[in-house]
Amino acid sequence: MAEQRLTSDEPDRSEDRYRALFNAIDDGFCIIEFIEDADGSLVDYVHVEANAGYERQTGIPDVVGMTVRKLDPAEADAWIDLYGSVLRSGRPIRFERYFTLVERYIEVSAARLEPASRRQVSVLFRDITARRRAEEALRISEALARKNVQRVQLALAAGAIIGTWNWDLPANHFTVDKPFADAFGLDPSLGRDGLSLEQVISNVHPEDKPGLIVAVQEAIGRGGAYAHQYRVKRADGNYYWIEANGRVEHGPDGTPLSFPGVLLDVQERRSVEAERDRATTALRALNETLEQRVAERTAELMRAEEQLRQSQKMEAVGQLTGGLAHDFNNLLAGISGALERIAARVDQGRINELDKFIIAAQGAVRRAASLTHRLLAFSRQQTLAPKAVNVNRLVGGMLELVQRTVGPAIQVEMVGMSGLWATMVDPSQLENALLNLCINARDAMPAGGRITIETGNRWIDREGARQQDMQEGQYVSLCVSDNGTGMTPDVIEKAFDPFFTTKPIGQGTGLGLSMIYGFAKQSGGHVKIYSEVGEGTMVCLYLPRHRGEAEEDENRDEAAVTQPAREGETVLVVDDEPSLRFLVVDLLNDLGYVAIEAADGVAGLRILQSDTRIDLVVTDVGLPGGMNGRLMVDLARVGRPALKTLFITGFAENALLNNGQLEPGMSVLTKPFAMEVLAARIRELIAG
Repeated sequence: MAEQRLTSDEPDRSEDRYRALFNAIDDGFCIIEFIEDADGSLVDYVHVEANAGYERQTGIPDVVGMTVRKLDPAEADAWIDLYGSVLRSGRPIRFERYFTLVERYIEVSAARLEPASRRQVSVLFRDITARRRAEEALRISEALARKNVQRVQLALAAGAIIGTWNWDLPANHFTVDKPFADAFGLDPSLGRDGLSLEQVISNVHPEDKPGLIVAVQEAIGRGGAYAHQYRVKRADGNYYWIEANGRVEHGPDGTPLSFPGVLLDVQERRSVEAERDRATTALRALNETLEQRVAERTAELMRAEEQLRQSQKMEAVGQLTGGLAHDFNNLLAGISGALERIAARVDQGRINELDKFIIAAQGAVRRAASLTHRLLAFSRQQTLAPKAVNVNRLVGGMLELVQRTVGPAIQVEMVGMSGLWATMVDPSQLENALLNLCINARDAMPAGGRITIETGNRWIDREGARQQDMQEGQYVSLCVSDNGTGMTPDVIEKAFDPFFTTKPIGQGTGLGLSMIYGFAKQSGGHVKIYSEVGEGTMVCLYLPRHRGEAEEDENRDEAAVTQPAREGETVLVVDDEPSLRFLVVDLLNDLGYVAIEAADGVAGLRILQSDTRIDLVVTDVGLPGGMNGRLMVDLARVGRPALKTLFITGFAENALLNNGQLEPGMSVLTKPFAMEVLAARIRELIAG
């Protein structure tokens, strides 16, 4: 029975002995256990054991039960990676670290506790501060010794030692050799009998003597190496630079005993250094003057560059306004001439001859509208109606039109990429851009050739995006290439400028590529020209990828159908241009609508906030009086939430109409427009 009791008590006594031994160790010791997440990654560890020495060595109390993320949040990830490598590999590690809490150097050893499935690592902390300080002291001592030896060796090699001394510090007794006495302008016989410090430094330059006394006292107080430069007067009455090098030896009780040393002649070195300092000062002054001259020259160049930029800007503006004036004056001449001939025929009663003049005026108006749209595209202010587009499908649907346009001498082929991404773009403008590129390619091949239309998916990295002035990311590319005459680098540089063209007068407006460039940029993309003279040209449009399916094509060419109004349907027309307001109201009256007019947003809002029946508002976006058309409609929708609106505008205010801001029941129509298109859009909105 007693034997059984002894056996059962044995584990407790073993545990007690282990615990006593564990806490008696002066070194710090702990066991950490790792915590994993659902993926098996190590995310933290907890201290499950720690002896009393742990706090002594690390300065961290009551560590058991604490996680490293709570203990040291800033460095928790680093500790988890470090000890985690021990757990994963099973290889112990050892390193040294300075612990600021206890101001000690600690040697840290870590090893995995088997089996690895326990996810435990033991860590031992040992104070090595004394050893580190001894090693540092030894290193400094050896470095000083090497420095002194090198100094003496260099001096001996250069023949610069000019005297020696030995100073018995307790007796204040200097013993010097003859070269020392000569260097200090002293009687050589005194050197044999012994000198005091006061006698030795009697000929030191008055400016250098206070510093010399301080340096000597410091060397005696601390012991060890001594080096100091100062000037002494020799027998010829002149001062010379010397350097005294020595070493103060202390007794076991710290008492200064002896101070031996040598004298070095540093006069020549000091002269060289003084000359170098003068040269450095002169060079610094020259640099400062040079920097000032460079700054002045840089400012002058910047002014010249700014003047050049301003001159180029004015040249571009002149080219733009000149081209605009030329084209619009031609169109206005056609319109005004046609109107004059119409008036003349009416006066003559020849009404049956009016059609040809009306057709001429309408043609000029359409060309003016096209010119305006191209300018707005170049300035990235055109009205866009973006939708998710499959570019392969769009190009495929245009191949027949492109072939008819470029003629039978040109072979047109399409290379469409399989799995092409969708892009968010205005399909009509993209068709227009593609047609313009194909026409340009045709003109570069007067004797015939081949046009290739190619699509692709493109990744533009950061460096490529920086070089091409676009955002990095994924793009759909649409490239049109030809084997025509090609372009020179200077032509490529100007190709996107408005009204720049290499075609003869009358054969091109110079707005095609500038319109394409503006359209691409407004769509969030880019356009790039690749060309070599005699080899052909490739122009690539890069349009941002749309992460979604392309929308089904709609028949955008369907003719507008004019339908009469239903009884009582009322349209409010808000526009500050009286002539346009008159024409729209006249059209509405012809169609049977009740038409109400307003010349600005304030007057329009007053009508909309009344009880008057309003089925649709037709309003300009830019209105005078501080209230634009969009603001007027938004305020009116407070009381008429279902108010239907058709915005008509000469250009697109992007913040209002082109950034996905149009709500259900709203639409936009760009001026100028055909009256039958306006009538069809009005009917569509009211009936929708």
